[in-house]
Amino acid sequence: MFTYEEIMSLNELEMDVYQYVLKNKEKAGYMKIRELAEEAHVSTTTVLRFCKKMGCDGYTEFKIQFKQYLRQQIEPETDVDISNLADYLRRFQTKEYMDHIDQAADMLRHSTSIIFMGVGTSGMLAKYGARYFSNVGWLSLCIDDPFTPVFGEHGKETAAVALSVSGETEQVLNMANGLKVKGCRLISITNTPNCTLARMSDCNISYYMPVRKTARYFNVTLQAPVVTILEILGNKLYRFSPENQA
Repeated sequence: MFTYEEIMSLNELEMDVYQYVLKNKEKAGYMKIRELAEEAHVSTTTVLRFCKKMGCDGYTEFKIQFKQYLRQQIEPETDVDISNLADYLRRFQTKEYMDHIDQAADMLRHSTSIIFMGVGTSGMLAKYGARYFSNVGWLSLCIDDPFTPVFGEHGKETAAVALSVSGETEQVLNMANGLKVKGCRLISITNTPNCTLARMSDCNISYYMPVRKTARYFNVTLQAPVVTILEILGNKLYRFSPENQA
């Protein structure tokens, strides 16, 4: 249950059901379909479509399989809920997910330079990605200023890595579009594959974390998966770096 392929097939409303179920494991398996639909702010039809994409004939079968799934999970008692991160790390090890990682790594290793971009928290992670990739021997830089001029030549020799939780941040979309127009290969790391940034990318890697915002609407969605993706990609590139080949 909750395989990478299943999660990739979900649309935005079905993703709301998925996130609600994982966040409310203890009661989700005992709720009536209308109760779950109301709590997740979707229709019962959406819940049924979600169940079918999870490999179940209907809602009743989903509840049975979900309870069995929970019994198989052994989670230590802790004050910090890391269940979503643990679920992500399990998905990370699947062949389907690693195929996306390998596709991105192949695009990066055939580039002479790499540009990371993002704003806010994603901008900080973009700086980390540029530094990490530089550490393993690849010419990398970060653009976190949406007004930075985009170079006019050699675009096809450059790969761009765009980071955004929502994938709808206007500044990031404008920067990504500017680089893509110049011929850059565009790789995006977003929370879901249904966003604008993911759809305009040559390769997208999504991590599916529950969106969390503070009372002041600051986004505090868990970003540990982004660090994991960046470091795994960096380690894959290290094998092909000129320094390592010497």
